[in-house]
Amino acid sequence: MTATLEEHAAPSPTVVTRVLGWIGLAGRVYLGYTFITAGLDKLPHHDTTELAVRAYQLLPWQWASAYATALPVAELLLGILLLLGIFTRSVAVLLALGLCSFLVGITSAWARGLNIDCGCFGGGGQVADPHYLEHVLRDVGYLAIAVYLVVVRRTALACGDWLFGRRA
Repeated sequence: MTATLEEHAAPSPTVVTRVLGWIGLAGRVYLGYTFITAGLDKLPHHDTTELAVRAYQLLPWQWASAYATALPVAELLLGILLLLGIFTRSVAVLLALGLCSFLVGITSAWARGLNIDCGCFGGGGQVADPHYLEHVLRDVGYLAIAVYLVVVRRTALACGDWLFGRRA
């Protein structure tokens, strides 16, 4: 028998789910690696990270040190969980919220005419050309990946599926 046109018109839900899962894996690996890198770049340089936090002039002065300590640890932990595919949707929500806060910070600094290094991958303080547009566009791209990971139900090769007995 020959197949009807409808049978060839759309791939099966299983194929679509698998493709979306592999796209999710790519997003997980890319975003996880990015946050692990950002955390590792900041972790050994607390003073520079604190300088970057203070340069935004958004947090009370006394909170800057605690934030500078917590941020790289959170980035590292969330990046590892995302890379492994454990609690992917929850981690993606937290990263999306963090990225929104980064976007607010960068946009605020830009609007107020501050010329500061974003401190995203280490560094901080005053700079001649802060490249705010590049940082905003980059973070919007990261945010799009995080939102995709929140929306997609499963990603390929997620350790969470194995750990919690879910079928991929």
